Order: sequence, then C-alpha cells, then structure tokens
Amino acid sequence: MIPLVEPGPVLEPARLTRYSRQLMLPGFGEDAQRRLRAARVLVVGAGGLGSSVVPTLAAAGVGTIGVADDDLVELSNLHRQLSHGVDDIGTRKTASLAATVRAIDPDCRVIAHDVRLTSSNLPEILTGYDLVIDGSDNFPTRYLVSDATAIVEKPLVWGSILRFQGQVGVSWQGHAPTYRDLFPSPPPADEALSCELGGVLPSLCPAIGSLLATEAIKLITGIGEPLLGRVLVYDALRASTREIRYATPEDAPVITELIDYDLFCGIDADADDAAVSAAELLARLRAGEQLTLVDVRESDEHAERRIADSIHLPVGAIDAGRTPDGTGAVIVYCERDPRSRRAVRELRHQGIEAQFLAGGIRSFVDVGGEVLRGDVEKDSARVKEPV
Repeated sequence: MIPLVEPGPVLEPARLTRYSRQLMLPGFGEDAQRRLRAARVLVVGAGGLGSSVVPTLAAAGVGTIGVADDDLVELSNLHRQLSHGVDDIGTRKTASLAATVRAIDPDCRVIAHDVRLTSSNLPEILTGYDLVIDGSDNFPTRYLVSDATAIVEKPLVWGSILRFQGQVGVSWQGHAPTYRDLFPSPPPADEALSCELGGVLPSLCPAIGSLLATEAIKLITGIGEPLLGRVLVYDALRASTREIRYATPEDAPVITELIDYDLFCGIDADADDAAVSAAELLARLRAGEQLTLVDVRESDEHAERRIADSIHLPVGAIDAGRTPDGTGAVIVYCERDPRSRRAVRELRHQGIEAQFLAGGIRSFVDVGGEVLRGDVEKDSARVKEPV
C-alpha cells in the first residue's frame, strides 16, 4: 500500500511519549504517526458507529476530524452511542463528540458539519478531507456518500450494523470496487430496517467502529492490507467472521453525477414518520398516553392475541372506507407489519395521520409488551362507517 497522506511535522517530545506504544509497532514508527497527524478524515454519522470511530481516531493521533450529523442526542441513543452521556441529551451530537475529543486530545481539530448531507452540499465538504468513513444508518446517505467519493476518487471506509451483525468494507474508485459494485441497487424501502426499528446489540458499535478506524489508519499510513474488494461480516452471536470478495462488474455504470437518493431508494419524504418502534409504543402505553390502537388483522388473529383496548378493523374494511373512532394518536398494527403499512397509506389518504407498529405485534411481545387472549367483545361503536 502507498500511504494516502504525506507526513506532517516532526513530533514534539510530548507527542513521542503519547504515541510511544504505536511508534514501536513493526513497520509503523514516527513516519506513520506524522501521516496520521497530517490526515483529514470526514466521519459521516455521530451515532453508534461515529461515536466509537471518532474518539478512536483522535486517540490514534489523526489531526483533523470532520463530523457530519444533524441530530440531537436522545435518551434512546445512550445504550450504544458511548461518546454521549445523560448531560448531552438535547445537544447536537457533533458538539458532544467534539467535547469527547477535547478530553482525549485538545490539539485534535474537530470540524462540525451540522447538516443533513445532500447532493448539493457534500461535494464541497469533501474537498477538505483525504478520506471518508461512513457510519450512517440509512441507504440514501450510504449511496450518496459512495457516489460522491467515487466521483472524486477518494477512499471510503464504510460500515453498517443491525441487530447482531455488522459489516465493514473499503471502496476506492480507480483502485478497487465501490459500494455500488457490491450493492447496485438498494432494498425495497419497506424492507429496510433501521437500528431504531430493528434493534442493535450495543457492543456491536465499538466492535465495528474499531474496525472502521483500523481501516482508515491502514490507508493513511500505508501499513497492512485494507479491505479492498472484500467485505468483513461479523456475527456477534456466533462470535464469527466471514469474508465476501467482490469485483467491479464489466457492465457497471460509471458514476458521473449525484442524484436524488431518497427517490433512488424509494423513500417517501411525506411518510418518513409513519413507523413506531415496539419499544416506543410500550413506553408510551406505560406512560399513560391516550392512543387509538387499531388491529388490522383478521378476526381469528385478533382473538388469538391483541394489545389491550385495540379497535379491530381489518385492512379490507379500511380499504372500503371505514375508519377508527378514538382519542389520541392512531397506531395501526398487524402480525408483522405489511398489512399495517398498507392500512396507514389508506388512512393517510383519508386524512388520518396514522402510524404503524414496526415489526407488528410480534415485536411488541418481544420487547415485553403484554397482550390479551381469548374472547373478544364487539366494539363497533369505535368504527366509523364511510359516508
């Protein structure tokens, strides 16, 4: 490997002491450390992966770290986003990460990009960096970052996590296959789970985050063999890894411009708030929030098990124009969630801002939600007939 970054100035005595354990690594030495000091790395996402990657890069000696994220720290982040704490709730994730880095090394420069990355702003942001690490949690951003780095032929270290598994790879147009060569098209939008809706093992974040940081260090310094043309898949439950090799297809299109990635990934911007996680629903119910729960399954399924105080209104009845009559936010559920998604689309078409329970009643039971079983009393009074 040819090192990506030229060495910076000679290290001061304090820096030699700080990095003494790295300097002694075979093939590393002061030259590699000076390259890290001169490196400029953009980290996309300040969540589970970003909050592990950024402190690791800072501790390793990377001189400039950009962090792109427009989110605020929430309570639900803290089980896996280890750079944020209770006192950071409500603050920008970029600011929280910058404070973490200052505590590690005040001389490390952190540049906050408090924006949602788009086809319009990313190209200019990229001009200030040598390498990009993508730890985002959605497909539009992944394809945007992949295409943008491919156009300017900058290396991209990418990672993803969900439930108990994680993946890590390196894309570099002109040197190796890209993310698009591995995944030419995104999965259907209604099949793409996020960590919020699918869950994630907290220890997976630092595990994959450390692999991402390692790949970046290897590229910057020129040591080792990066994951070019290879994807490392880690299964936390089995404590196993496997490697997938891939190449650029002969008919792969050349990426020359950025597009509308929400449209490319089938994302409906008007319905991006349609899903409610099982954990969120359980928390809202235990907090005593008034909700209108609608079970759109068939009668036998409803009788077998249902969430308390649910209105039974099969999806076919909703298609026919019948609507629930209740108080509070409308949350629709079925066994998994395909029928509830369909029902929500119809209810929203009728002017009812309904949401669906991601994963359905199965997910609700998995997170500890209680269900009723057995005989069902008729509750037709809570259903409106079409006019």
